[in-house]
Amino acid sequence: MDPIRLIVGLGNPGREYEATRHNVGFWWVDELAEEAELNFKSEAKFHGLSARGLVLGRELILLKPQTFMNLSGRSVGALAQFYKIAPAQILVVHDELDLQPGIARLKLGGSHGGHNGLKDIIAQLGGREFWRLRLGIGHPGDRAQVSDFVLGHPREAERELMLEAQHQSMQVLPSVLDGKMEAAMLKLHSRK
Repeated sequence: MDPIRLIVGLGNPGREYEATRHNVGFWWVDELAEEAELNFKSEAKFHGLSARGLVLGRELILLKPQTFMNLSGRSVGALAQFYKIAPAQILVVHDELDLQPGIARLKLGGSHGGHNGLKDIIAQLGGREFWRLRLGIGHPGDRAQVSDFVLGHPREAERELMLEAQHQSMQVLPSVLDGKMEAAMLKLHSRK
């Protein structure tokens, strides 16, 4: 199993999007950077904010694309190409409509499921075989409402559940970084 070298949090840049459901990937990598005492800096050649350093004893790069969600692949692709990081060494943390708030799931590959950020990353990397950490945000129940929903602010109870899922998924990070994905999935997926 390839070690993870790059963790990408997906979101939209700008203060007006900070607290929206679509930005849970940013929330996740921000918390990780804070715990690891890493600072993000703007890197124009990667169209994003990146932080490099030791996380749980492993050399990692954290990335927050600043391209807006539907062009996330431009940022991920540029950084992965520059550092020669294979798709299987990338973990993308993103919001997931098909999971309820409070649920986090880890998986390798699969379709983009209509997620524009994943769609662009697949296009730029030329394949789907990267890891995803899917953080549940729930679904509005009507496809026509999805755009407003993901760009909306979660209710306080939802936000608490989303932060709990973030915390739970952080607990399996040591296994993920050790390449013990089966163990990480078993632990994370056995929670409610």
